[in-house]
Amino acid sequence: MGWSWHANPALWPLARELAKAKEARQAANSLATTEQDTIAEIRRKTAASNADNLDRTSAYLTFFHKHPEVHWSLLAHLVSRNAGWSMTDLRGELLPQLLPAKVQHDYFAFLERGNWLIFHDAYPQLLLYEESVKRQTNLFHLLPELEVSVFMQAVWNHFWKTGDSKLLSIGLIVNEQHYLQTHMLGDEAYQNTVVKTLPFALQEVLRLNLILFPYRAAGQEDGALRLAGEPVFHFASLAERIELGKRLYSLLFCDNEIKEGAIAWASHKPHTGSRKDFWPHLFHDLRETAPGKPYQKKLASCQLLPGARRLYSPALRQAWKPVRHEPPTAVDWYPATKGVVHKLVLSRDQPAFSRAEDAYCQALEKIERAVLAKAKLLGS
Repeated sequence: MGWSWHANPALWPLARELAKAKEARQAANSLATTEQDTIAEIRRKTAASNADNLDRTSAYLTFFHKHPEVHWSLLAHLVSRNAGWSMTDLRGELLPQLLPAKVQHDYFAFLERGNWLIFHDAYPQLLLYEESVKRQTNLFHLLPELEVSVFMQAVWNHFWKTGDSKLLSIGLIVNEQHYLQTHMLGDEAYQNTVVKTLPFALQEVLRLNLILFPYRAAGQEDGALRLAGEPVFHFASLAERIELGKRLYSLLFCDNEIKEGAIAWASHKPHTGSRKDFWPHLFHDLRETAPGKPYQKKLASCQLLPGARRLYSPALRQAWKPVRHEPPTAVDWYPATKGVVHKLVLSRDQPAFSRAEDAYCQALEKIERAVLAKAKLLGS
C-alpha cells in the first residue's frame, strides 16, 4: 500500500499491530455478556455527553484530568471550545451583519455536525481505554463493535504496549480527519452549502478562522490572558487539516508554559460558547448596544474606543437550540486509503502563532471594517 515503513523503524511495531488487527476482525467471534454490557454502557455515556458543543467540550476535559497520558483529549477540548466560539460568532455582533440568515444556519449546521461526528467516533475510544485501565486488561478488540476503524485498533494496541502519547495523539488526529472526510466533507450537500461558498472563502482570506488556545503565563495570574493559535486555511483539504492538527498538538505539548497555562485556564473557566470566556474586556454575553442601531466603529488595537460598548458574543445555548443527529453509516475509511502511516510523524514546521493576540486583533478589525464598508455602501 505504499507505506514506506523502512524509512522509519520506530513505526514497524505499529505495522505489525495493523496486520494483527485486520486479521482479528476477519476472525471476530460473538461477544460475551459482559462485553455486550460494556459496549452498551459506552454507547449510553457517549450519547449522554454528545447533546451539544458544551457537553462535548466538558467531557473531553473531564477525561483528560483522569487520564493526562491521553494528550489528544486536551487538544480536543481546546479545539472544541473554538468550534463553540465559531458557532456563537454567527449570532454575535459582527457576522450577522455580513451573512444572510440561511448562510448563518448552514454554517452552524456544518460546525455542529462536524463537532458531533468527531465526538461520536472518538469518545467511545476514550471510554474503552478508561475501562481497560480500570480492569487492567486490553479491551481494544471491542472497537469493531463501536464501529471504530481498524487503524485505531492498531494504534490503541500500540499505545497500550508502549505508552507513546505522541503517536496516539497523531493517530487520533489522522483518524478523526479521515472520519470527517468520509462521513461529512465528502458529502456534496456540505460542499455546496458551505465549503464552496463565497463567505467561506472570505473568512479564509480575512484570517477570521483562528484556532485559539487561551493560557495564562506562570506568575501572571492577574494579568491578561495570552493567546496561542493557528490560522485555518484550506479547510476542505484533508491533508491540510491533518497538518493543522499536528501543528496544534506541537504548539500545545512542545511548550510547557502554553500547556500548563491552558490547562489551568480551562480548568477554572467553564466553556459557555461566548468569547467573553477569554476576552471579557471586548466581549459580553449580553447585548449592550440597542438593537436596530447602525453599527459604529468600536475597536482600535484590540481596545474599545472611548464610550464604545463591548461586542455581543452570546452563550451557545442562547444562540442555538440542540440538534438531533442521525448516526452515520458504518464505513471504515482505512482499507481504501493509501499512504496513511507516513502522516504519523510530526512535521518540523513550527506553529505560526505562539502569541496570537495580534493576529486575532487584526482579524476582528478586518471584519469590523467589512461591516462598516457594507453599511456605508447600503447607505449611499
